[in-house]
Amino acid sequence: MKKEKSVWVITFMTFWLGAPNPIHAQTDTTTATSLREVVVTATKFAKPVSETGKVVTIIDEEQIARSRGKDLAQLLHEQAGLIVAGANSNPGKDKSIFLRGAAGKYTLILIDGVPVNDPSGVDGAFDIRMISLDQVERIEILKGSQSTLYGTDALAGVINIITRKKSGKSALVNGTLGYGSFNTLRLNAGVSGSTDAVEYDVNFSRLSTDGLSEAKDTIGNFDKDGMQQQAFQATVGYRVLPNVKLRPFLRYTEFKGDYDMGAFADDPSASYTGKIIAPGLQADWKNDRSSATLLYSYNRTQREFRDTYGTYPYDGRFHHAEAFFVDNPTDWFQILTGVTWQHFEMITQTSRPSFAIINPYFALFVRNKDGFSAEVSGRLVSHTDFGQAAVYSVNPSYLLNNKFKVFANLSSAFKTPVLNQLYGPFGANPNLKPEYARTVEAGVHYLPGNNLPELRATWFARNIQDAIVYTTAYENRDELRDRGVELEAFYRINRLTVQAQYQYLTGKEITPTETRNNPFYRRPRHMGGVNVAYQITDNLLVSANMKSFGKRNDVYFDLNTFTSQEVVLDPFTLLDVYAEYRLWQNKLRLFVDARNVLNAEYFEAYGYTTQPFNIHGGVVFGF
Repeated sequence: MKKEKSVWVITFMTFWLGAPNPIHAQTDTTTATSLREVVVTATKFAKPVSETGKVVTIIDEEQIARSRGKDLAQLLHEQAGLIVAGANSNPGKDKSIFLRGAAGKYTLILIDGVPVNDPSGVDGAFDIRMISLDQVERIEILKGSQSTLYGTDALAGVINIITRKKSGKSALVNGTLGYGSFNTLRLNAGVSGSTDAVEYDVNFSRLSTDGLSEAKDTIGNFDKDGMQQQAFQATVGYRVLPNVKLRPFLRYTEFKGDYDMGAFADDPSASYTGKIIAPGLQADWKNDRSSATLLYSYNRTQREFRDTYGTYPYDGRFHHAEAFFVDNPTDWFQILTGVTWQHFEMITQTSRPSFAIINPYFALFVRNKDGFSAEVSGRLVSHTDFGQAAVYSVNPSYLLNNKFKVFANLSSAFKTPVLNQLYGPFGANPNLKPEYARTVEAGVHYLPGNNLPELRATWFARNIQDAIVYTTAYENRDELRDRGVELEAFYRINRLTVQAQYQYLTGKEITPTETRNNPFYRRPRHMGGVNVAYQITDNLLVSANMKSFGKRNDVYFDLNTFTSQEVVLDPFTLLDVYAEYRLWQNKLRLFVDARNVLNAEYFEAYGYTTQPFNIHGGVVFGF
């Protein structure tokens, strides 16, 4: 207990004290983007954060470049208010995203603003192991209910993963070669470029590792559970008219990995394969006042699990078509209207169940009218199985002296039951209703520029009704009432950049028989961290990231008693250190990434291995 308290004292001191003697920052010392930067996730079109009351975290290109030894799950795991269970377990282990303490199924994943979905999944959550970080340019994390603009699943928030598009040159060849612990090999190669009429990016990446035993080895003879990931991406933008651009794209990913039977239980025969193919097309039109976008994307996900008990194939197909229009009648007023059509289909050996959703939506924006900004938005949901529903969002903010922003948000969101829950082979219930959430959040955001720390404090309350749980079958049963506070700080002083974060989480779980504190399995009530980067010379940068996690509850299946058991996991702190050296006018970077430098022993999930101290290094080039 004393050790846990001392960790939080250090975190709070770092958060509030920051670093002394502020002076203007060098542009090449940035480890994360100032929250003033223009974003697109929050409103579907470019808008400075100072003009929106929504809570957005940006992981920029430079921060991704300094994460060469990590995968997407590990990078997300470092962010404020976000947990990725399994991020630091065996590299091939499944990953679960918990945003603001909500289960992974309540966070919607977008790729380039388009939802991705696996209709064959148990709860619809997308498998982020299928996304290669080497092909990502930028990530925007939008917290709070976002169904009015993004539809189903966005109860806790949205993560928009923006892929690489162009280089700014007629041709650029780039790549990464890395090697590290667990015989991990990372390869990436691509070519990109742009002219007045055409821009393109073609990229291939491969990641392989011998890994660790997924289950915690208590005997000393468990086999290693390795993994391989291969990903291909091609994007082409063509300007057919001065104000019209077409952008076809294709993404393909293969994933192969081994897994184990369960907590402390080995299974040398268990393996998993997954494939995703995702072609699509986006068309954009724009003039001085208005813009319009048409897009279509298709995702086919094929997965297969094999273990000592048999083979389990899954096949899901997801179509997403959308059109939206943005108009600026005045300098301070904006209008967004749009409609989406989504079709979900699951292929089984005996049937092909499916459903479709049509969603017209709108949003009205007041843009910095004497410091006041606001969004009022709504969406009508028409579902082929359960009928109609509606969601809303009211989001005002006020910017005082162009530095101090006060914001609030009242919103609702929904998550439709997935095909496995409605028509699957285990516990299906075709009478399920959508899960429905109401969220209230409020906060302050201080944006003073480079001379003072940038600070943001947010309070949120989220109520989820008709939560779907599995007993003897799927049913709408529980209500979840979650509350939390998030504190964030960003500070630059010359060649030094400091970021700090803290989150507190609490809640209630209401069932037909009892009301109890929400156990938040695998999610701590207290979580905080600090990231420090220092540009020692023009060529040499060193950074360190520390994140501490309080004690957590977990539940596991005991294979000895064949019952589910609850356990309390100890708190832990992770420290990662990164260094890079630039050569040949920044055309070549040598990097070393050391993780879990303190060699902490801990569980992310009870009975499963976590990575000890490990190190990765390599070279990044671009010519």
